Amino acid sequence: MKFGTLDDIDTNKKTVLLRVDFNSPIDPASNLILDDKRFREHAPTVNNLSDSKVVIITHQSRPQKKDYTTLGAHADRLERLIGRRVDYIDDIFGSCAKEAVRKMDCGDILMLENVRFNAEENLKMAPDEAVNTHLARGLSSMGDIYVNDAFGTAHRSQPTIVGLPFLMKSVAGTLMEKEVSCLSKVFSDSPKPVTFVLGGTKVDDSISVAKNVLECKIADIVLVVGVVANVFLAAKGLNIGKPSTDLIKKLGYSGEVAKAAAILKEFGEKVVLPDFVAIRNSDGKREEVSADKIPENSPVLDLGLDSLSSFTEILKNSGTVVFNGPAGLFEEEIFSTGTFELLKAAAKSEFSVVGGGHTAVVVESLGINDNFSHISTGGGACIEFMTGKKLPALSALEKSWELFGKKQQ
Repeated sequence: MKFGTLDDIDTNKKTVLLRVDFNSPIDPASNLILDDKRFREHAPTVNNLSDSKVVIITHQSRPQKKDYTTLGAHADRLERLIGRRVDYIDDIFGSCAKEAVRKMDCGDILMLENVRFNAEENLKMAPDEAVNTHLARGLSSMGDIYVNDAFGTAHRSQPTIVGLPFLMKSVAGTLMEKEVSCLSKVFSDSPKPVTFVLGGTKVDDSISVAKNVLECKIADIVLVVGVVANVFLAAKGLNIGKPSTDLIKKLGYSGEVAKAAAILKEFGEKVVLPDFVAIRNSDGKREEVSADKIPENSPVLDLGLDSLSSFTEILKNSGTVVFNGPAGLFEEEIFSTGTFELLKAAAKSEFSVVGGGHTAVVVESLGINDNFSHISTGGGACIEFMTGKKLPALSALEKSWELFGKKQQ
């Protein structure tokens, strides 16, 4: 890794600005946090800084959303989880926050207010712009070291992600290091053959991933499911029916059909499409049909059982499986079979990775978390990593290590 980690620095008696991603599902009515997975994942980093004054920077949702709220409940949840006091202040870098940090003792933990309450954090900007924001300048004046553990926001270009590393000595936290290490393994020394399962509704991202892993000869096989499969079926020249066609248009992915066709032309033998799919028939029930005989007015909502059988066989014979995106409308029990059974099969491979987002939620609900080698905490960041792009957060940490880290080693 070209960036520094906690093993490379001395945090004893230092004030550490710790960027985490505690953005979690919340009940807007009660402000109750419904899932604390990200809290649990960040806990090791917090505990590794027990000899420091830890100032937590994080966010919840974004402006205009119902779950865009203050962080008192987040501080309480972290406190219960780690068994240490976590103070919260409804300020970010104003005089109240600075005074609270000044009064901290080693071992204290202070959570600042939702950083996205500051307008600058909601803007996408280059590092040279981010470094000059009031937010980055104000926060950097409060600490000695910056630790970025927020892999979930690593694909964002915001002041706390790409600005702070240019103002102070910065390293990756335990979770960030773990994410990069595990995901990088897919590209280097993971067990063969390598199979990617790409599904869900983020078609443009999935097609970018497919193109990258096939061109770079990382993937031996790419299985496509969900809306991604519908786009590939359309690219193959099949009629996927009006509901599925309309959904692709509504999501703004009509232009992705041509890209899928290009992938099929170049890597056709390595891209496996479903031969059978499940639709909702006129009676509202599940019905299995051949992919080349999809009724005009029926939506495709899951992988067909015959194709499910062949797909699971491929997964059973895979050394590595990277799973990103569900195979259908898993929220409805009758269309959850494809997603559930593929995940169970993927979990049995020697090295298995789940790309965050909805897929990670399903894995939790099935109780098979421990069967996977790695479950990413960042849906968007994970899939962008898989496209081969350098994430803004990682670039900033690498450049920061060149500026502040190595010179002091």
